[in-house]
Amino acid sequence: MPPAQRQPAGRGRNRRHLHLLLVFLSVLQTQGYIQIPPDFKEAPTITTQPKSHTAFSLDDVNLACEATGNPTPSFRWVKDGKQFGKVLLGSGSLKAGPDEELKSYQGSYRCYVANELGTAVSNLVHLITEPIPTLAREKKQERRLFEEGESTVLHCNPPRSSDAPIIHWMDKQFHHIPLSERMTISLDGNLYFANLLFNDSREDFICNAYYTNASVILPKDPIAITVTASNSVAKSRRPQLVQPAGSHSSHLVLRGQTLTLECIPEGLPTPEVQWEWMDSPFSPSRVRKLHHGRWLQIESVLETDDGEYVCIATNSQGYVRHHYAVTVEAAPYWTKWPEDQLYAPGETVKLQCLADGIPTPNVTWSINGVPITGTDVDLRRHVSSGTLILTNVQYSDTAVYQCMATNKHGSILVNTHVHVAELPPQILTADGIVSSASEGQTVLLECRTFGSPLPKVDWEIVDTGPAHANPKMSQMTDGSLQISNVSREDSNSYECSVRHSNRSIRAELKVLNRTKIVDPPQDLHVVRGNDAVLQCKYTVDHELKDPTVQWKKDGRKIDTSDNKYTGYLDGSLKVTDVQMNDSGIYSCEISTKLDSDSATGSITVQDKPASPHSLELSEEMDRSVTLSWMPGADNNSPVSEYVLEMKEEQDPTGSSRWEEFKTVPHDIKHLEVHLQPYSTYLFRVSAVNAIGRSEPSPPSDSYSTPAAKPEMNPENVTTVSTDPNSMVITWKELERQHFNGPGFKYMIYWRQSSDGDLHWKKSSVSNPPFIVNDSGTFVPFEIKVQAANDLGVGPEPVANIGYSGEDLPLEAPSQVSVVELNKTAVLVRWSAVTPESVRGLLLGYKIHLRRKGPRTHSRRGLAIRSDKNRVIEVPGHKVEEVVSDLQFYSNYTLTVAPFNSRGEGPHSKAHHFSTPEGAPGPISSLTFESPSETEVTLHWEAPHKPNGEITGYLLQHLEIVSGSSSPRLVESIDLPAVTEYTVKNLDPQSHYLFYLRARNTAGDGEPIIKQGATLLDGEPPSVINMTAGETSVNLSWVPGDRHRNFAFRFRYSQKSDGGQWEESEQVNSTQAFYQLQGLNPGVWYLLQIWPGNTSLAFKTNGPELQELPSSFATQGWFIGLISAMILLLLVLLILCYIKKSKGGKYSVKDKEEGQVDAGPRTKDDAFGEYSDNEKCSISQPSVCESKRSSNDSLADYGDSVDIQFNEDGSFIGQYSGRRDPQTHGGHDSSGATSPVNPNMPPPSISFPTSVTGILGPN
Repeated sequence: MPPAQRQPAGRGRNRRHLHLLLVFLSVLQTQGYIQIPPDFKEAPTITTQPKSHTAFSLDDVNLACEATGNPTPSFRWVKDGKQFGKVLLGSGSLKAGPDEELKSYQGSYRCYVANELGTAVSNLVHLITEPIPTLAREKKQERRLFEEGESTVLHCNPPRSSDAPIIHWMDKQFHHIPLSERMTISLDGNLYFANLLFNDSREDFICNAYYTNASVILPKDPIAITVTASNSVAKSRRPQLVQPAGSHSSHLVLRGQTLTLECIPEGLPTPEVQWEWMDSPFSPSRVRKLHHGRWLQIESVLETDDGEYVCIATNSQGYVRHHYAVTVEAAPYWTKWPEDQLYAPGETVKLQCLADGIPTPNVTWSINGVPITGTDVDLRRHVSSGTLILTNVQYSDTAVYQCMATNKHGSILVNTHVHVAELPPQILTADGIVSSASEGQTVLLECRTFGSPLPKVDWEIVDTGPAHANPKMSQMTDGSLQISNVSREDSNSYECSVRHSNRSIRAELKVLNRTKIVDPPQDLHVVRGNDAVLQCKYTVDHELKDPTVQWKKDGRKIDTSDNKYTGYLDGSLKVTDVQMNDSGIYSCEISTKLDSDSATGSITVQDKPASPHSLELSEEMDRSVTLSWMPGADNNSPVSEYVLEMKEEQDPTGSSRWEEFKTVPHDIKHLEVHLQPYSTYLFRVSAVNAIGRSEPSPPSDSYSTPAAKPEMNPENVTTVSTDPNSMVITWKELERQHFNGPGFKYMIYWRQSSDGDLHWKKSSVSNPPFIVNDSGTFVPFEIKVQAANDLGVGPEPVANIGYSGEDLPLEAPSQVSVVELNKTAVLVRWSAVTPESVRGLLLGYKIHLRRKGPRTHSRRGLAIRSDKNRVIEVPGHKVEEVVSDLQFYSNYTLTVAPFNSRGEGPHSKAHHFSTPEGAPGPISSLTFESPSETEVTLHWEAPHKPNGEITGYLLQHLEIVSGSSSPRLVESIDLPAVTEYTVKNLDPQSHYLFYLRARNTAGDGEPIIKQGATLLDGEPPSVINMTAGETSVNLSWVPGDRHRNFAFRFRYSQKSDGGQWEESEQVNSTQAFYQLQGLNPGVWYLLQIWPGNTSLAFKTNGPELQELPSSFATQGWFIGLISAMILLLLVLLILCYIKKSKGGKYSVKDKEEGQVDAGPRTKDDAFGEYSDNEKCSISQPSVCESKRSSNDSLADYGDSVDIQFNEDGSFIGQYSGRRDPQTHGGHDSSGATSPVNPNMPPPSISFPTSVTGILGPN
């Protein structure tokens, strides 16, 4: 179904402008200024568009269609191209009748809104009808049995619907099943387990499908699984992808949609997932990873997101890849659309409509909903490149025009109003407006009008005559009167009148004396440290009060409140304590509410030269002018040269800048400058002495040169054609200064070079490129480009040869053969294609090489992986090529295709060949174990590149002899195809180098080399570092470098205790740290390591405890008596509790059997509701307390259950509380014994008096 369409925002904006104008005119009408015809009409405008949706009942059938217009429009619907229902008035919304069948409403709809000015058309929408999803009766699923570590999938399979459901996996208490990297939901709603744990066993895996539009939730039957503990260590598995299948998949997504790629692996340990984009790194702002990295999501897809994505799942056993080829296309979207306009009879209307999309959309036009192709032929109307042109429009052309763009992904439509009307002329400007201006200004007296056609006005000076008789006065296109350089004599009343009507207004102009600076600031040369005063005396008209004086330095405003500057009432400025940074141009500006005047001066500290001045232009010619200037002060440093600058103001954007063009010696004060035609120049001069360069002089008067014909033609004229049957001519554009006059353009000439026709075809454009259509495929043309303007053309250009666009080659190479050069290189030969089939310039051939995998499966059963395509480009007309860097012992497939600038042609038939065996690559990994002081067990993995069938291994170990530069070979051992071996009879005091190579029929591979040695028997530490606290002591030592772990204990006693020794728990020599606790402060202790003969002494911190005097409370008989009494009291309490527990009238077993069905039940058509006979609820946990011994309760998870809905309809299940202490840990936990961690000791139930710092095996 195509995406929802929209009306472009720009069209609505222009329609609002037309409506606002009408509202504004209506307001003026109420004030008596203008009269608008009361029957002014407006074509229909759709304000509410219908939307595509799915209807599950008659109440869901609601297609909105609202519109405005004058007269009030009527509505009608078209379903599947045929009239549907009756004409509607007031509102066009379509709803279902109570007695109709729901399926009769399914189809494609358009709403047509019409009044006497035209018919507007809505977007095409689709209404899908289907019954509310329900669950079919299914056979009850039996309990599924698994062994811990296996992988599995629980299928959901919700009922199909155009309204895709949201899937929630929950238990029967509506708690969400916790998801993780190990447990993931796929896009189709299935629940995947990468590997199973013992505590995954449960009876209530329930898939809940939530259909949002249908407002229904369908819970599937519970799925029960049992996971049994394995009797042996679970086998680790390399990752395998369960979703998606295979190694490659393709995905098509539309621009603006959301792309979701999933990558769900299984394996043990749980694999990690990484995503890559082959073109560039991901943008974090646009790319999201969901479901613990198993989903990759890109919202609002762009064309630039097209490309290849890769998912890599990895664990300790290996990895697996999946490549996603993502293609981005686009439904049509507008790049330019026509605007609503009001036209007068006889005008020409151009409605431009441009759309883009992938593939390129087709643009068509309709009038009042009827395609132009189906209307009567009208010579005043034609369509060109998506633009509808109406010439000499009449009242009958008033209509609503529809532009529609369509491609395979959908269509978009825009309505445009063309209103041809004739309205009487009106004047919008108020009468009697008084305007004030000062002498020398330019004044604009407004006379805005309205009407169709546009009214024409005339201006007169009251009691004098027509205004256009005065050369200073000119009438603007909008009817306003512009008076340039006004003087006191221009103060008068002026009348604006509409021709051929009695409508007119008057405007009054008052001209006041100009604000003038009579004593402008001068250029001052001030010695640093002195004060400088700049004058700026002025005069203003007596009616203009409170003028403001603003001084600027180098264009920046001066704050006279600063101690540096002082302003006076007469406009003067005092600069105190002049420093070097005070040098610059100072300007004063006198401003009133009407005008302003400004003047500039300068302060030059004696350092650099003062600015040159009196820059004048003389001897003005068409192509040259003479500059002359007067030097400024040299500041006691003679001027060495003058720098002349020029600014060319030809650029209409005003981005021109001053550029140096000449440097002259100090004795030259005038210079002839050569100029370009049709340009306006300003000049200025700066002086340079040994200290530096002065500020530039004030700019000269502007000087403009006349226009002339172009003097040069563009260069690099060539063709860059890309499409067949067209030729694109391009060239390097001329700089603007070489246009030499107005109306600049390029004249394009072309003709076929092989045609013998002497006649040139020509056209003109303002800028490249120029496209010649219907030029054939790869046809040679003579082309030339000539510069021209309104005054003529440039010199005759030289013709070049260009070609029309190429097309894809038609023929595939034949007779492809492969000759083996060596084990990793072959010579590929083929027969050349015919020149006629190339349809362009043959750039060469492309060899597409693909490795299909090894010739046979490896002995370890590794999956065969097909490598990415390799493309070798062969330039020119070569018909053979050496292909090297092939892999040993592999199957290959290759094809050959010709290519030109357009692309590749068809491929040849696939040719298959194989490469022979080669020596194996290095061993993948090599690790050591030392079971005794004279043995080392080596473990290794087969080479990643076996390059053939591995037949065995060569193991060599060399003893590293102290003082010798080369090790001594001890033994070479030929091994079968195994992955471990124990080397015996090694010297415990020596180190060895181990060389291990793989073998096949082609020879021995590269060795992997590792150094190792056996481990020595462990021993208790002999050096102990002690740090004593008040009640503890920290013991640390350095474990032996090559020693095995050794178990020992610490024995300690007080020196004054008479030799009573206490022992710590067992300590490992590899721990390196231990803390003795429970000591007395301020006491000396003896410390021994057992077994061993190391003895130490230490004293704890703190005051020494004083021994209490002996009393009966410390005697043994008294302590024994008290202990016996407490024991007797405890026995009595236990007997009382047992007797009380034996009360009741029925057995515990009967009580439990009566509560088997006490759990909550759900109905088939509701979610989270209980049956009528339910006697306890989730909201009353106290009532249900006696029932929580049932197998169906959640007592192990918490004391209450909270069920809520999110705003989107999903469920929130929360639970808390205790867990079963017998629950087994997961693969990543370090809890009780499991198949993955079989050697871990059971948790200790003793309460030692010490704490280990670094845990190790006991």
